[in-house]
Amino acid sequence: QVQLVESGGGLVQPGGSLRLSCATSGSIFRTNAMAWYRQAPGKQRELVAAITTGGSTTYAEAVKGRFTISRDNAKNTVNLQMNSLKPEDTAIYYCAAGVYFAMITGRGPDYWGQGTQVTVSS
Repeated sequence: QVQLVESGGGLVQPGGSLRLSCATSGSIFRTNAMAWYRQAPGKQRELVAAITTGGSTTYAEAVKGRFTISRDNAKNTVNLQMNSLKPEDTAIYYCAAGVYFAMITGRGPDYWGQGTQVTVSS
């Protein structure tokens, strides 16, 4: 059974920062692109950022310049550094793994984590 385990969510004030992490097995991490999605109340789940096994990245327009996705190959972990957070970033954030072009073209990942809540509020 594939496991993607997220951590790092929480409550932060507007303008603050949070770092999300997602750990998985080495076999999944080495052979899959990794990504973060989010789903806000009443909205569809959307891709936030994705990273290939080689480190190439893509970002949603809404987070460009504020969020950074990275891979830690020693720990089989993907991270999402979120800076300058806004109330509209409030959502459940999901870690995902799969084929890079499938994720960035909307077909979705092969594997999902269970999600972690991020709330941006004063």
